[in-house]
Amino acid sequence: MGSEIGYRRGMALVVAGAVLWSLMGLAIRLMGDAGTWQVLFYRSLGLVPVLFLVILHRSGGQPLSRIHAAGWPALIGGTGLVFAFAGAIFAIQAAPVANAVFLFAAAPLMTAVLAWLLLGEPVRRATWGAIAIAAVGVFVMVREGLALGAGAGNIAALLSAAGFAAFTVTLRWGRLADMLPAVFIGGLLSVLVAAAVIVLGGESFALPPRAIAIALLMGTLLLGLGMASYTAGSRSVPAAEIGILSLVEVMLAPLWVWLFLNEGASAGTFAGGAVLLGAIALNALTGMRHRPPPVTA
Repeated sequence: MGSEIGYRRGMALVVAGAVLWSLMGLAIRLMGDAGTWQVLFYRSLGLVPVLFLVILHRSGGQPLSRIHAAGWPALIGGTGLVFAFAGAIFAIQAAPVANAVFLFAAAPLMTAVLAWLLLGEPVRRATWGAIAIAAVGVFVMVREGLALGAGAGNIAALLSAAGFAAFTVTLRWGRLADMLPAVFIGGLLSVLVAAAVIVLGGESFALPPRAIAIALLMGTLLLGLGMASYTAGSRSVPAAEIGILSLVEVMLAPLWVWLFLNEGASAGTFAGGAVLLGAIALNALTGMRHRPPPVTA
């Protein structure tokens, strides 16, 4: 009975994280004309303290030792997150939110290919089929994006997905069970990189107070607490089921901007997105074998 409760709670936590992440596109839209690096800087400033407090709690008061123990894999993975975070922000700013989030969803399939190439992990036949189907959906969406003048945003979305895939593969390479130290390092690097780009580019840190507040809220609540909820829930839910539950983010993100900002997307975008999501769902469903073993801790 206890494991069943843990499983259901885990599902709820994963979905809660996905719902929080789904609001990211709307929040970035509400920031107005803020630049990509400004958004990244202030959002990361909000993210870092939240993750540190979560790591502090989970490590029994030894956060620095937990972060240090993550080692080089966390540092390399955190670097991948800088590309993932910056690419995602630019993609949402330069393309319809629906385009961006549908293309972000390709990350698990990219992870499978990278893990095969770099770590020698076998790829299931069904996954290769899903990758082939997903490629069709990506092609339709990128072609549609070029027609709409959002080609750069679509490419940035794919680069963001690739950055997150690289982050995931790095965690597997380092055999890190807890991703939060790596995300924390990624947040710190994002603050430093964004600040450096702003200074060297002669840009300004100045933004309207409302925009800064939204960015900090994104970091603390949407990204920080969303990540904490997702990682906590993922401990009692099989990876394949997490893949399905995570699609909640992709489904809701276009809905929020449509409800609050009346932002839609083309028929081609939704057609390509449907093909891509179908491929991801197929891969996750064929990967399901059984529920997790009883939780003992």
